[in-house]
Order: sequence, then structure tokens, then C-alpha cells
Amino acid sequence: MMQARRKRIRWWLFAISVGLALAWAWFALLRPLPPRIGPVPAALDDGWRLATPASVGIDDAALQRQVRALLDAPLDVHAVLVARHGRLVSEWYQGGLDRSVYALFSVRHAFGPTQRHDVRSIGKSVTSLLYGIALQEGRVPAPQTPVLDAYPALAGSVAPPVRGIRIQHLLDMASGLRWQEGGRGDNDEFRLFWKRDIPAYVLGHPMAQVPGTAFNYNGGGTAVLSDLISHGAGMSLDAYAGSRLFAPLGIRDWEWVRDLHGRPMAFNGLRLRPRDLLKIGQLVLDGGNWQGRQLVPRAWVEASKSARMVTGLRDFRYGQQWWSGTARWQGRELRWFAGFGNGGQRLYIVPELDLAVVATAGAYEQDATAIAVNDLIQQVVDCVQAPG
Repeated sequence: MMQARRKRIRWWLFAISVGLALAWAWFALLRPLPPRIGPVPAALDDGWRLATPASVGIDDAALQRQVRALLDAPLDVHAVLVARHGRLVSEWYQGGLDRSVYALFSVRHAFGPTQRHDVRSIGKSVTSLLYGIALQEGRVPAPQTPVLDAYPALAGSVAPPVRGIRIQHLLDMASGLRWQEGGRGDNDEFRLFWKRDIPAYVLGHPMAQVPGTAFNYNGGGTAVLSDLISHGAGMSLDAYAGSRLFAPLGIRDWEWVRDLHGRPMAFNGLRLRPRDLLKIGQLVLDGGNWQGRQLVPRAWVEASKSARMVTGLRDFRYGQQWWSGTARWQGRELRWFAGFGNGGQRLYIVPELDLAVVATAGAYEQDATAIAVNDLIQQVVDCVQAPG
């Protein structure tokens, strides 16, 4: 009797487990998602002025063809937005697989104009803007300052060549530190999630090159910049961002995911609505000015377009936490600037066309999507008919 009862209990436990697994699989991978939204921008009270593509010199039919082709492809692209001359003219969303920075698995999500999305390493570009604001306020050291001047207690515990690293080198991803990030295998950035003393961890790495001579992508440098901002401002990075940048931009719904010690992860934790990410692009297009208010020093924005470092990826360059490349338009070569984030997150700015473009996606560590969103800026530029 007892043995039969145990069998029934085991059977019920098995059945419940299978049921829960099937329910999770349906919710995560199979549940229906709302239909695609676009291309007409939503009328929201969030500071964006709306217009049609044709009214700002963009071929609407050509733009729709390009965006539909991208969204139709099996690339998990979730949103594409286009602004020109300070007006939001095209806005597309669709659901798909996505996962947060702490998640092990991707699940299906619906996306629209009011949903936040991970922007991952675009947070690095935002951190650069915050450093420029803090510099103007006298809260952080100047870019040519040796990093160890801000951390004198580390001087005796790091390799002597580390003394040559300046803050500008961290901004340009040219510290010279031996740092492995991205791809499969060992990842120094991942350890930033739990390291208690970020500056000691980052600057404790051995040197591989002379500072300022070679590009090497290093989220640890961004984490040190964040540490300098938070200590200089006397508040956390997200609190500073909220008061100095997001609130003036009318960005009300945002999140900066924290590490295991409760610190905002400047290098990959920012979550924004795509419309609000596009505002940051417009801010940079306008030299740090948003609707008549200078939020970021114009000189800092211009310095962010320096693109000092050759990256070895296509014709991409890097400087001050921003990527740069070129697009062809009517026989001319135009330079764009961008924030890039893992998974297909992109914020493009083309100053000569007064154009900003955002893409979000959920294809983390997937090369096909990265290539597609890298090509997107040329495809949108091809749709621009009239000069800026």
C-alpha cells in the first residue's frame, strides 16, 4: 500500500513538473505576440515632434522597403526608429526573443513605443556624456590626468607602466591593459559583475601595449570612468544621469541595472525606451543642446567625434566611448558616429544629414544580426533625398 502511494506521488510530481515545463516553454518561446507596429510614429507626450519622412527629404517608400526587409529577416530585430531635423519620422516595433544581462535564456517579449529595451554597451557612450557634464562642473579629473592620480593607494600594487595610463586612454579604449572581452571563452568584463574594488581589478591587469597606441575594447575602463563620476558627484551614476541628463531630456522610464554590489553597470546595464535613446542621438546632433538647453558641453560633444583609434573592424574608428564610420551619399563620403551594444543595439548619428537612427534587437553574440544593423545606416542614408 505504501509503495503504491509513493508511486502515485512520484507520478503526480512528474506530471506537475512536465506541466510547469510546458507552461514555461509556451510563455517563453511559443506564446503569440502582438502584430508589428509601424511605420507611423506614436503620438506621445514625451518631447518628440513628429513629421512624415517626405517632409524632411526622405523617400518614404524606399525607407519602408529597407526596414521591412530587416524586420522580416530571422535576426530578432525589435525596433527601428529614424529622426531627421529634430523630428521623429519613422518608428517600427515587433516582438521577439530577448534576455536581460543576468538571464541565462532568451524569452519572447512584446515591444512597442512604451517598452524599455536593453541598450547594453551604448551605456558606455552615455557614460562619456556624463563625464563631460561632470568635467564642466569640476567634479572629475581632466582627460589628460594620469588615472593613478585619482587612486594613489593603488600606486604601489600595480605594474609601473600603469602610471602612463591617462583618463583619455580609458575613454578611447586605448589603455594598453591586457584585457579579454567579447566572444567565447575567458571574459574579463564578466568579472566586473562581482568585483568589489573595480579600479584595483581593472588597473591590476598586466600591460600589453604602450597606452594610447592600440585599440582594445575594455568595459573595465568604462567602469573606472563611472567610479570617478560617482565619487566626484557624491552620488551613484544613475542618480547623476537622472538629474543631469535624463530628466532634462524628458526621459522618465529608464533603468540602469546594478552589479552584485549595487552599483549601476556603466558598461552594459542601461535600459531605455528606443524613443528615449533616439533623444540622446538628437542631443549629440545638436551639439549637446536639447530644445534650447545646453545639457552637455559643446566642446565635449565635438571631442567625442575625434575617433582617434583604428579598430581593425571594417573602417570603424573609436574615440571617447563612441564608434565612427562612413556612409556613401550622392557621391560623397559622410562620417557617422554611433553607440554600439551587444545583441544588435545601435544609435547612429550622421551630422551632415542631421539624421539619427536607432535599432534594438535580441540577438546576443550573433554575428548575422550585428552585420545587418551595421549595414542599416547605409541603407537609411540611401533613402535620404534632400541635403541636410
